[in-house]
Amino acid sequence: MQEEIDFTIEAAQDSMERSLEHLSLEFQKIRSGKASTDILTNIKVDYYGSTTPLAQVATLKVTDARTIVIQPWEKAMIRPIETAIMQANLGFNPQNDGILIRIIVPPLTEERRRQFIKLAQSYVEQAKISFRNARREAIEDIKKAVKDGYPEDLGKRAEDEVQKLTDSYSAKTEKLMEAKERDILTI
Repeated sequence: MQEEIDFTIEAAQDSMERSLEHLSLEFQKIRSGKASTDILTNIKVDYYGSTTPLAQVATLKVTDARTIVIQPWEKAMIRPIETAIMQANLGFNPQNDGILIRIIVPPLTEERRRQFIKLAQSYVEQAKISFRNARREAIEDIKKAVKDGYPEDLGKRAEDEVQKLTDSYSAKTEKLMEAKERDILTI
């Protein structure tokens, strides 16, 4: 029965770790005041009839703090890439010179920075909800095991361990949020 409890705690930790990784990915999509190719990760391009991630049809690089350069592997892909960027509605106006596409990342207004911080905070709250759900499921499994004959004192220790895990992951999300907020507010 101890193995089942250990498995339950491990499953809760795995779930919390996946939620934290998801939060990190969501944070990458929120743009700060500087150029980053991460903000283009979700853009899909029509590549000869199939939807393909932008990074699989072009080279993406940041040339300076405000400029992203996209070099398609095929010249025929310039127009579809430009269209996909505009349809993504990221607030960019791609500049096409026939060979490359340049995106000048405009500086963020104070209002836009506040909106991005609120968005980041909503992602943090979603992660915390996920942590609490993992904790609740683990504690339910532990209580069920106690009903089935697992020692109460060991059950209480296991519940405490799950709570410590939850607190630990919540603290990690707060640190991520503080770093992202600094990044967004940096001019």
